[in-house]
Amino acid sequence: MKNTFYPVWIGALCLAIHTEIASADTDLTELNLEELLSVKITSVSKKTQALGDAAAAVFVISNDDIKRAGATNIPDALRLAPGIDVGRIDANKWAVSSRGFNGRFSNKLLVLIDGRNIYTPAFSGVYWEMQDVMLEDVERIEVIRGSGAALWGANAVNGVINIITKHAADTQGGLLSAGGGSEERGFGAFRYGGKLNENTSGRAYLKGFDRDTLSRADGQPAGDAWSKMQGGFRIDSDWSAADSATVQGDVYHSNLNQQIGLAMFTAPYRETIADQVQATGGNLLGRLQHRISDTSNYALQLYFDSYDRRESFIEEERYTGDVDFQHRFALNDWNDIIWGAGYRYTYTKENQVKQTLVNFTPPQRGESYFSTFLQDQLTLVDEQLWLTLGSKLEHNDYTGIEVQPSARLLWGPDPNHRLWAAISRGVRIPSRVDAHMELIGQVVPPLTSPNSTPLPLALAVTGSNAYQSEEVLAYETGYRYTPSNSFSLDVSLFYNDYQNLRSYHPGATDPANVPFFIKQPLIIDNTGKGKTYGVETAIVWKMLDWWRWDLSYSVLKTELSSNPYYQEAVSPQHKTSLRAMLNPTPDVTLDAWLRYVDNASAFTLSGPAYIKAYTTLDLRLAWKLNQAVELSLVGQNLLDNQHLEYIQETFTQAAEVQRGVYGKVVWEF
Repeated sequence: MKNTFYPVWIGALCLAIHTEIASADTDLTELNLEELLSVKITSVSKKTQALGDAAAAVFVISNDDIKRAGATNIPDALRLAPGIDVGRIDANKWAVSSRGFNGRFSNKLLVLIDGRNIYTPAFSGVYWEMQDVMLEDVERIEVIRGSGAALWGANAVNGVINIITKHAADTQGGLLSAGGGSEERGFGAFRYGGKLNENTSGRAYLKGFDRDTLSRADGQPAGDAWSKMQGGFRIDSDWSAADSATVQGDVYHSNLNQQIGLAMFTAPYRETIADQVQATGGNLLGRLQHRISDTSNYALQLYFDSYDRRESFIEEERYTGDVDFQHRFALNDWNDIIWGAGYRYTYTKENQVKQTLVNFTPPQRGESYFSTFLQDQLTLVDEQLWLTLGSKLEHNDYTGIEVQPSARLLWGPDPNHRLWAAISRGVRIPSRVDAHMELIGQVVPPLTSPNSTPLPLALAVTGSNAYQSEEVLAYETGYRYTPSNSFSLDVSLFYNDYQNLRSYHPGATDPANVPFFIKQPLIIDNTGKGKTYGVETAIVWKMLDWWRWDLSYSVLKTELSSNPYYQEAVSPQHKTSLRAMLNPTPDVTLDAWLRYVDNASAFTLSGPAYIKAYTTLDLRLAWKLNQAVELSLVGQNLLDNQHLEYIQETFTQAAEVQRGVYGKVVWEF
């Protein structure tokens, strides 16, 4: 099942500015648990703090985690985090969400790369196949489950993912990586960094890959092979003890093959076509930071992003400009305040290739977003009790002003115990799809009964200007326990109450196309509601100096209102991940990663679709030949060859995730 009914892309709202990057060059199996909980993060409160002191459900994926998991893309790396649902749709598409509502067009998760918001205003989600970084240059990925709207704004309904790359000073010299195998047919990356002057460092990179098509259950190719080339640069300058600047950018070109099913107005009323999507784009970002004192600093960030994606039935161009300012200061010994403001303008142009199937009215549109936020962290009891209050205030062209407040409480009776609780309100603002799209998703053949109309019935999903923001009231609590340097436990509980969720209702039939067909509008509305609740756990046990276990287990319960015309996707109820990381000798590492994912379901215009539970195993063996060269062999999906991770209604048959083996060499010079 492949493709996208909705013509959507990478847009941006840059609301993130991080002020410190911790080094990730150290193998995490060499760190004790106290050091792990001291890893510095920035995404929870928009300031640098230790992971163990965050009043949120946060998980950090390090550069070493990504390497030792054998991940070759960002979605696969996100499988490491508890509470994150990752399903592979085909060889080049994924469904990714936090705490439920997963699907190709998941719209309640905010994702950033180095402070650049990569969700698309077209459907309020992320096209993961459009987003890429050189994984060797990733410093860490900060994954926050739960609403982050008070700081990050609309669409941070169920979580925030912040992908942070390394400072240019930490990537000096050259790095060459290359490999290939059964599914990952060939890939390579080259990066070189150097000093531009005494205070300025830079790097440039080029990467590319060619991925094989998946197979269907009958062994036939799924027609979803994928190739891409991408390059970019980053320059960091610390021209004084108080001032620093960053300039970075990327360009890319991608060929995304897909086989898609499109509606037809004549028999057989549906056609399957082989399509090659051409996607090109680029971005340029600049950031200035100034430290006023140890307790005060500010930052200004600007970026521009453009892209052009061409599919067989829709073409879209989008241009986005964004500016964001943030200021932090200590009002006194017990008030730490952060405030900021931002503006984003995005312009889009859709060209309907098949005019009768997909229409956007108007086909061209510019949108403006204004935002401001204020957060105050109050120390109620020194070194023991903290209260954080804040709110985001945004204005958008669809619903006007949106207010998204939050309150978080953290209690630390001693360094080994942290107990926190939070309540937040978040919104998912309307998108182009919700307000302006008409999509002929299915054509029902004419019925032959005496009282029926002998014309086909075209079901048209139709947007509405009356569509309002979806809302969530999120309740969370969590506990972290670190009794020793070899064991840690992190538990989070949550309850989310959703209102105004997207749904459909049938409108009056449109006779304008008679005698060819009758159009039945399914108008998008806000009549859906529901709740989700669950538990997420993460355990780290350093059994020996050279052997570490990571275990995570998540339970998610989803209860949604019933609608015969539309139902949100239901994510797996149970997910388990168990990793063993071994360093049997100084030059050899061995990793095993076992995962179980429960049943899930998705809704299509043809009815519900179900995804069976699966269990899979990944293995990685690496040998460090010397200080400069490492060889590795990775086996993926070794236990379960024939599992389908996610289903999408535009596919006519399901491709299945394959067993794969690839080898890789990394040379640093």
